[in-house]
Amino acid sequence: MGLREDFTDQLKTAMKAGDSARTSTVRMILAKLKDTDIAARPKGVAAVPDAEIVAMLRGMVKSRRESAVLYRQGNRPELAAKEEAEIAVIESFLPQEMDAAATMAAIDAAIAATGAAAVRDMGKVMAELRARHAASLDMARVGPLVKAKLGG
Repeated sequence: MGLREDFTDQLKTAMKAGDSARTSTVRMILAKLKDTDIAARPKGVAAVPDAEIVAMLRGMVKSRRESAVLYRQGNRPELAAKEEAEIAVIESFLPQEMDAAATMAAIDAAIAATGAAAVRDMGKVMAELRARHAASLDMARVGPLVKAKLGG
């Protein structure tokens, strides 16, 4: 079952359970997905694949984390808590991320596969990681690790 079907199933379940917070968050995800689909139409894509949906969800989590930090700094804990509750719902749809050891092994394998020797080869390594592990790696967190491995 794809992520799209999972969203609609979770929306129905949340609505039946009367879980208004989860219902609104899943509706927000579906609205963002519709926007993403519409943005992809000029490229000839009717519905974006799961890999792009995962990237969209990671972006939603990132923006909510930033908002939560700003709300805490602004002494608005109730708004920060709302953002964190949305993060929990969004993350429930994301695939399990690799642990630190598996991440480092994947980076080492990508460096070996591309023959990367210096920081200038970082793009090749990142492309290799994206091709092999896009769903289970957060590329924003992997970038600095790859750079460090290549001596950056």
